[in-house]
Amino acid sequence: MTTQPGVAVRVTAVRILDAVLHRGRSLRAELGDALPALDDPRDRALVETLCFTVLRQSGRYAAALSAWMPKPPGRRDGLLRTLLYVGFAQLDPLRLPAHAAVAATVEAARSLGRAHQAGLVNALLRRAQREGLPAGDTAGDWPGWLRDRIRADWPGQADAVFAASMEEPPLWLRVNRRQGTREDYLARLHAAGIEAEPAPHAADALRLPGSMPVAVLPGFDSGAVSVQDLSAQCVADLIAPAPGMRVLDACAAPGGKTAHLLEREPALRMTALDVDARRLGRIRDTLQRLQLDDGVRLLAADGTDTAAWWDGEPFDTILLDAPCSATGIIRRQPDVRLHRRESDIQALVALQARLLDALWTTLAPGGALVYATCSILKDENQRQIEAFLARTPDAVAEPLPAHLGHADGPGRQRLPGEGDGDGFYYARLVRARLTA
Repeated sequence: MTTQPGVAVRVTAVRILDAVLHRGRSLRAELGDALPALDDPRDRALVETLCFTVLRQSGRYAAALSAWMPKPPGRRDGLLRTLLYVGFAQLDPLRLPAHAAVAATVEAARSLGRAHQAGLVNALLRRAQREGLPAGDTAGDWPGWLRDRIRADWPGQADAVFAASMEEPPLWLRVNRRQGTREDYLARLHAAGIEAEPAPHAADALRLPGSMPVAVLPGFDSGAVSVQDLSAQCVADLIAPAPGMRVLDACAAPGGKTAHLLEREPALRMTALDVDARRLGRIRDTLQRLQLDDGVRLLAADGTDTAAWWDGEPFDTILLDAPCSATGIIRRQPDVRLHRRESDIQALVALQARLLDALWTTLAPGGALVYATCSILKDENQRQIEAFLARTPDAVAEPLPAHLGHADGPGRQRLPGEGDGDGFYYARLVRARLTA
């Protein structure tokens, strides 16, 4: 491979994106395999930025190629298409110095064995530099079935959902109140030259305008702060943890919400359950960094199989952050749009219903179950909870505060980008004490 500066970064990004776009690979898995080979943290950051930008903007870039080429490259010439996408991303929206971006991408074509296409790459990138990229259709690269579902569920907000899913999200931090106040940590950020502002309806949340390595955040290694989106942080308010309360986090990995509840109230009797034993290790790591690992019960088990893990003592509160389509976090996981299939939704809805029914039997009378997803589909949210209420006579939905989003049947729905948060659904269900 050439030693020209920046070429290795472009080659790495192209290989990752080619695997994600054309071979069905997970972005997270590909980044996890490739980034350790890059020694410079600035190179790793640029690879990540290029990959996320291309996946958010891929529909727009495809439209540009269709407009400029009589026969744009398809899946059979995926490397060329990906090279061009990486070049476009550098010019718009990243606005890297054009001469260096074009030169490094053309050289990357040669390093990838595409020397015969280097002239074509150079010509198209020069055109993009000269004319700018067409605006494109923000919904153009969504699968038709998903685009139709979102338009049917949110006819007045669908275009805003598609547009928000193309944008880079802000960086949300959660301040560990066991190590200091939000105001104290805000002052530490400002002293370090990092711009931030508090959220109005999330007591521990600070918003930074863009991403940055966590290593530069003061006190991150010692647990002063964590990265967690605004919408996820709002769940703790619905739990309202109190001393001695027995709490179950039923789909707990990677452990952010478990940790937040313990930061709010250290005297909880907390059980963190997850079906994936490997992901349970991430919860353990999270709690150790935050110095919260004392007394937390970690269980690797299927939440629907209560006979396998429940000890018979009812929980006062249960958090079910259910497995879902992740359609509310596409700006953070843009490959979801590529890999999600319509058949997945039916399977997820069935799993969510089984979890609700099983976990409800472990809830104490008078206790509450908080249901949450990072989906924006009504089948997983409004209609799921309405169906649960219809078949569960001792379940009552409580009204939720308006700042959580749109009133949506028994719960509230925040759509992507609203309040600068992820798309998220919330419902709080109380188990009534039935009388004879």
